Parts: sequence; C-alpha cells; structure tokens
Amino acid sequence: MSKRISKAGNIKYALSGDDKFIASVEPGETFVVECAINANDGTIRHLGQQLTEADVTMPFVNGATGPIEVRGAKPGDMLRLDVVDMQLDKLGFTALWPGIGMFPDWVRRKEFGIQTRVVEVKEGHVHWNEHLRLPVKPMIGVAGVAPVHGAVLTVDNGPHGGNLDVQEITTGNSIFFRVNRDGAHLFLGDCHAIQGDGECNGMGAIEIAANLTVKVSLAKAPARLNHPRIETATHICTLGCARPLEDAMRIAFEEMVYWMEDDWKIPAAEGYMLLGQIAEARCTQVVNPKYTYICKVERSLLERYFG
Repeated sequence: MSKRISKAGNIKYALSGDDKFIASVEPGETFVVECAINANDGTIRHLGQQLTEADVTMPFVNGATGPIEVRGAKPGDMLRLDVVDMQLDKLGFTALWPGIGMFPDWVRRKEFGIQTRVVEVKEGHVHWNEHLRLPVKPMIGVAGVAPVHGAVLTVDNGPHGGNLDVQEITTGNSIFFRVNRDGAHLFLGDCHAIQGDGECNGMGAIEIAANLTVKVSLAKAPARLNHPRIETATHICTLGCARPLEDAMRIAFEEMVYWMEDDWKIPAAEGYMLLGQIAEARCTQVVNPKYTYICKVERSLLERYFG
C-alpha cells in the first residue's frame, strides 16, 4: 500500500521553502497525493451550479498540496517526478471570471460576468452537454519545488515550476526540477480533466480534484538546467516561463539548445539551426502572471543520429 498524503489542512497558495513539511518521502518511493479542485475545496457540489464571488478569493486559487520533503534532496540536485497515475473526481468545472483570461478588462472587470459550467467526468469522458463528450486528457497544472528565495503564489510560475499548465505533465511522463532548498519542498495541485492550448479563459480547463500516484528520485542537476524539463515516451521537452510571450518561447528554445549540446554533443549553433527544422512548440497558457511555452524534440531522431 503506497503512502497517502492528504489534502486536508495541507493546501497552500504559495510555493515556499519556509513552510513546515506535511510529509516526507524517500528517493525511489511511490506515493499518493490528494489534490483539491481549483476553488474552495468542496465548493463544487452539483450540475448547474453557478459560482459566486464568495466562492473564489483571488489570488488564493490553484491550491497545491505540500510541501512534501524528499529526504536527502540538496541544492544542486535534480528532482525527477514520475507521474504514475491520475484518478479524477466525478465533477469538474470551467468558468468565466471578470478580469481573468485572454481578454482581461482590468478597469471595469465586466466582460461576460461570472459564468460557470459544472460537468460530469465519467467513463473516460468530460460530459460537456447531452450531445458533446470530450475524451479526458488528465494533467497536473501546478507542479514544482521551493524557489531559491521567498515564496511564489500558486497562480504564478518560474524556474522552480509552479502553475505551469502544461498538458505533458501527465501519466507516464517525467518532470525534472532543480532543487533550491534542502528537502526540495514538492508541491502538487490544480489538476485538470482536459485543457486546450492557451487555457484561454483563465479557469479555462476542466478544473477537478484528483488523487495522484507519483514517484520521486534524485540525481545531480545538469549545469544548465534552468527551467523545468519533461520527458515523454517519444519526446524531450523544455519549458519557458515569462512575459511577453516571445520571451517564454526564447527561454524554451534556449533550454533545448543547452540540453542537446550537453547530452547529445550537438554544437549550439547547429542545434539552433536544427530546431528551425524539427522543433514542435506551442504556448500552453497565456493567463497566468507569466506565460508558459513548450519546445519539444523527437527523442528517436536524436538517438538515431547523435546517440
């Protein structure tokens, strides 16, 4: 039976290295983390429900369970997080919220007002309405470790991870973070049943509570691991978090040039030119304080010609 880390009393709204650990795990250990829905936990109760201003207090959203101590983790290490499984709750929601999304009217905070769509998630599908069913594509929105100093709200992101909102942070994939504080201080939360690229309407995914089965391990951090990385069965992926959007893209591509040079010995100039031909890249969200961009390269190509 895997260790289970409860969300009850353990939900935080900032990633920090100063909070008391809620649990400890060993490198190589597999465990379960309970994650709350992106609203006051327990707020979503039935189909047809409409959220009110009292239900959501900005910026205290995207609650994450943590911090979890990874025993022996030290600054200069790399934390590998393997997502083994995601078990979703039965009800999720998406919403329009004034001032949040691609079209934030920050003066009047008017737009479409507050609108909520609560959906059933069952039989492997999001039941959007009586006619439309969307296959679930579960993902973890918030995943990260303590920043170098201070705290970063769970609505934000950066080199430490945080509110990345990347669809590739999902079952079967591995995410890599540079450890900044003793014990790493791992946080997980803000799970989604499905999310479109851009997460355009702010609460743009199907926000849902979930139980995550994950595994952690430690290794020496690569010298140029500056932002989180992801490995899938087919691709290596680098992330950039920044504003404006082009800076997020630049960071993601720069990190990929570093990775290809360090691990596959592809000179930086050649790697840069090669990305012009093979890069798969997109913006995964444009609604957080810093945007997220992902750059992907097919692993088999690198292994076949540069392995």
